[in-house]
Amino acid sequence: MIGQIIFTLLLLAGLGYFINNIKKAIRNIKLGKPSHRDDRKDERLRNMLLKSFGQQKMFKRPIPALLHLTVYLGFIIINIEVLEIVIDGIFGTHRVFAPMGAFYNFLIGSFEFLAILVIVAVVIFWIRRNILKLLRFNQPEMKGWPKNDANIILYFEMVLMSAFLIMNAADYKLQLAKYGHYFFKEGIVGGFPISQYLLNVLPDNTDTLVIIERGAWWFHIIGILVFLNYLYFSKHLHILLAFPNTYYAKLPPLAKIENLESVKKEVALMMDPNADPYAAPADDAEEPERFGAKDVFDLQWVYLLNAYTCTECGRCTDVCPANQTGKKLSPRKIMMDVRDRLEEVGKNIDKNGEFIDDGKSLLDYISKEELWACTTCNACVEECPVENDPMDIIVSVRQYLVMEESAAPSELNMMFTNIENNGAPWQYSQMDRLNWADED
Repeated sequence: MIGQIIFTLLLLAGLGYFINNIKKAIRNIKLGKPSHRDDRKDERLRNMLLKSFGQQKMFKRPIPALLHLTVYLGFIIINIEVLEIVIDGIFGTHRVFAPMGAFYNFLIGSFEFLAILVIVAVVIFWIRRNILKLLRFNQPEMKGWPKNDANIILYFEMVLMSAFLIMNAADYKLQLAKYGHYFFKEGIVGGFPISQYLLNVLPDNTDTLVIIERGAWWFHIIGILVFLNYLYFSKHLHILLAFPNTYYAKLPPLAKIENLESVKKEVALMMDPNADPYAAPADDAEEPERFGAKDVFDLQWVYLLNAYTCTECGRCTDVCPANQTGKKLSPRKIMMDVRDRLEEVGKNIDKNGEFIDDGKSLLDYISKEELWACTTCNACVEECPVENDPMDIIVSVRQYLVMEESAAPSELNMMFTNIENNGAPWQYSQMDRLNWADED
């Protein structure tokens, strides 16, 4: 009974902490401006099914895609057994779904095959990151915590799958010994195609076996609760957010840059022959909207969702032409910087009850050199497996620099001046371009 109480308290505490953190993430995402992406619902649902469930973009690189799919399916399917563990933990039962008979045996056996495949895939992933040291996993932004985070997740998955197999092996051996409640009159309960090979490694003493089985059982469920709560602090939050992220992703035409509403209003006013150019704003007029994005508050909420969903896989940076030619720009770093700033803002709100201006902005995280290195080719958006859009974030911050700070590079300022004075980007008049037609 004491065990059931402890289990229930741990379960409630783990779920409560997780829900509290998810609420914080949702609050932080909602700090962004409205994003009108509730149209074309059928296309959005299809996009989510293909890109999130089907992992369509991952298969541009088949080998890592298959390994990732193995880990993903293993993680999702094996954790179906968590339902049985939860019921057993709360009510003090043991293998409560055992009466399902042959189907139950098939399920447990399938879980074991998946578990060993997950372990193999995770080992390969670890080798790629730490021994082969693939370039996209060793960019400057991946030093320190990002690198450790990736490895911690791999260790988590290896240990959880190992605990699952050890738990099953000890349970199987206790069933064979017909010990206590582990013995079922119907015979052996569960399929153990992998864990059966661990029987010779385990001791024969039944009391020791019970300690091992219970220890692995507790370790497995506590590990899952820890992993669940670790997600919020990890890039692996994409396990949950990939679904809404792909649903609200930009639909074709993908490279279309949205016009600023504030600019459209100004242009409409200029083109209105009945408008009074000298009219003062109404007394109750709202404060003019900022041009572009200086901070996370100025970005659409969907881009803040993008930041939380970033997998840090580096595929965007891997195909970025600016990065390939040695420029400082890394689209992955842009996403990580937005997330870091958003987290900083969130902590500010947690501390003060509301946001207190800290004098910082996205420009304290993202340098102008990075922003102006972008060629707006859309390669990063095309490559991202979860449909993130670092290019639009870059364009939004550029818009702020140009339209509010007049901080464009000298080449662009010269072009703006020529357009204003000559009606063309060049240093001669628009009319002069037709002089060739008058030549003999």
